[in-house]
Amino acid sequence: MAKTALVIGKFYPPHRGHKFLIDAASETNNIVHVIVCHKSDQIPEGNLRKGWLQEIHPNAIIKVIDDIYDPTDSSLWAKMTKIWLGFIPDVVFTSEDYGAEFSRLLGAQHVLVDKNRINVPISATQIRTNPWQYWEFLEPPVREYYAIRVVMAGAESTGKTTLSRDLAKVYETNWVSEFGRSYSEKKIREGTNDDWATSDFITIATEQCRLENNAARLANRVLVCDTDAFATAIWHRRYLKDRSPEVEVIAFSHRCPDLVILTDIATPFEQDGVRDGESIRGWMHDIFLEELIKSKRRFILVKGTPQERLEQACSEINKILKGPADINQVG
Repeated sequence: MAKTALVIGKFYPPHRGHKFLIDAASETNNIVHVIVCHKSDQIPEGNLRKGWLQEIHPNAIIKVIDDIYDPTDSSLWAKMTKIWLGFIPDVVFTSEDYGAEFSRLLGAQHVLVDKNRINVPISATQIRTNPWQYWEFLEPPVREYYAIRVVMAGAESTGKTTLSRDLAKVYETNWVSEFGRSYSEKKIREGTNDDWATSDFITIATEQCRLENNAARLANRVLVCDTDAFATAIWHRRYLKDRSPEVEVIAFSHRCPDLVILTDIATPFEQDGVRDGESIRGWMHDIFLEELIKSKRRFILVKGTPQERLEQACSEINKILKGPADINQVG
């Protein structure tokens, strides 16, 4: 007969200590139930944490409950757990002192796992304070959430790609290239580069967001992006002479970057066979500046030589790395 195991906690946020605990339950029991306790003021919120745990532990059965109960009342927690599950589990796995009494009142066996955090020396409090300091304890979906997203913005041929590569090298991380460029090159090869439609920009914005989110899972604390969907909306105005509500919805429903780096236009224009906006670089720069201010995005304007720009960007990124986590999920 299959055994049932329970792991209960806040998982605020999930880390590799939690993974160690749930893996321990999975090794000796056939069915693992996980209860995520969520309070209304907690960010990341409970259902997001549930989604992360479900990805990390696809065979677990996970549910979220509203954490409105006295944390010291083990009898009440045991009673409510029976209601939430609809049964009494065979075994409860915890790494906390409350586990033995809670399990006894529940009528289940108790297994204490790594109470002194010898195997995985981390706590959720530490991660909430500075997730980037404890990056090695986070799984890919959680890294996607906490990765510091740095996005380049600016007119054509203003050094965005060069700065992206330089920043990725400094922070030993990855960077996301501009999907719109490869899309434009394809249109040039097909001879349709004079025939742009809103649907093209919807495709570009959607794919740019997907590439960014996937890359955030692999980032080393900082993710550098050569562009984003916000810029795609501005390029729509440049080519089609009007805004696109559809593209802007994609841009503003996507995770807001932690920092936008606006490159000035005091750089020589280099023609690479794709660019065609030398005469409107000033206009593009002004539009970027106007929209960045209007949207209240955190941004800096970088000027000077490539090295000077790099130093200016690193100075601002380092401020974020040293500060508390403050994640903006949408624009």
